[in-house]
Amino acid sequence: METLIPNYEEFERLIQGRLGRARHPILNPASEVLVTEVPLSELEDVKVAVEQARETLADWGSLPVLERSKLLHRSANIFEERLEAIARLLTLEQGKPLRDSRKELLFSLRCLRFYAEEALRLEGVARTGESGKTLSLAFKVPIGVVAAIGPSNYPVELLMWKIAPALAAGCTVVVKPPLETPLAVTATLACLHEAGIPKGVLGLVIGGAEVGEALAQHPDVRKIAFTGSTQVGRRIAALAGEGLKTVTLELGGNAPFIVCADADLEDALAGALRRSYSNAGQICIAAKRILVEDSRYNEFVEAFIERAKRLKMADGLAEPEADLGPLVSRARLELVKSQVESLVARGARLLLGGQRLEGPGFFYPPTALELSPARMREFDEEIFGPVVAVTPFASDQEALELANATRYGLAAYVYTRDLERAFWYAECLEAGGIGVNVNDVSELTMPFGGLKDSGIGRELGKYALDNYLVLKHVRFGVKGKRR
Repeated sequence: METLIPNYEEFERLIQGRLGRARHPILNPASEVLVTEVPLSELEDVKVAVEQARETLADWGSLPVLERSKLLHRSANIFEERLEAIARLLTLEQGKPLRDSRKELLFSLRCLRFYAEEALRLEGVARTGESGKTLSLAFKVPIGVVAAIGPSNYPVELLMWKIAPALAAGCTVVVKPPLETPLAVTATLACLHEAGIPKGVLGLVIGGAEVGEALAQHPDVRKIAFTGSTQVGRRIAALAGEGLKTVTLELGGNAPFIVCADADLEDALAGALRRSYSNAGQICIAAKRILVEDSRYNEFVEAFIERAKRLKMADGLAEPEADLGPLVSRARLELVKSQVESLVARGARLLLGGQRLEGPGFFYPPTALELSPARMREFDEEIFGPVVAVTPFASDQEALELANATRYGLAAYVYTRDLERAFWYAECLEAGGIGVNVNDVSELTMPFGGLKDSGIGRELGKYALDNYLVLKHVRFGVKGKRR
């Protein structure tokens, strides 16, 4: 089946650069076979892309909102027609099973359509002044040129969380996809361009840290929306601060998954397994620390390990129904391997996995480590791979303290049948999203984001539109009624 792999000339047209530039190889992480090479943007290309975004801002921002909405709907229709081919392209470059690529793109499709409608619902305020002699209007206008920078784990979806509301709000956008996985993003942007969204309104640059920094530092970029590591997020925040730019930062996580003695154990096991190992653990809201009440601990861990052993790891194109695929790159594989070895050397007990698989591909097996409660308090690193630590707890207070003993605060999960207990955990857990008897905290219509080192601001829902709008106040003097 067609995979829509863009050729070199198509990349050149999209990034509007010059031929002969340096190229970056894209490997299939399941086989390490070369898929294609992409041309890298130069610093001059970043300037050109931002300048074009600035030049088209007034026209795009003043376009009747109904017209912007129609263009987003048309984009969604073209994207839907090509969804299967783009899903195959996504699996080819990222490694996740084909069914998970389809799921990612379907959520991206819903996101496009949601903001096409939300664009029609922007509201302002009109209010008579206190003296009765003035009239004030407060209305929202586009913030300006937006830099959208995304990660490799969900390259299309997490960029669409930024692109769709920004375009709906009337902003222009320069997109920097992850260097490891730019192909599906490029194919997606082509759908939006074909629908009629000008390339100046929606631009593309491809490169590493130097390209991202140049984009973040450009004086005409007024908003940076970034998903990625906390380390890179700090750097972007510092660069944004120099230019007094606004930021939305969705960063790392180290999510706790609490299983109380009164939980439905079957639901908790299924939820923990999916949230620990989906997308080979390369999810910022993945469960990384499973805390189980003493009386159910042995039962839970035994069943969890047994089920994890049965998970199927394979090339996601060859076996679309596989449970998990490879890690996205050799660098990611080596980092995860070293993190697990370090934890074992520091006293963790290996329950499952822990050794990279022989043969081609960046495969690392589902891995589980047992940590004592004391050791769990020290476990404050994000392992972006299929690795989870388990530990028992004796009381709700101990579970809460263990769960909150991290600099991260993106997601947390608790399984219990006790409603009062659930509300207590929901109130006290230090995370931006709490899942109670569910293993996912993302919902298209509701806010998503973190606390502490997990980021700043919120994405999704109507709340995301405010990231790309600023309030303007106009105050009129009213001299009196006309006769």
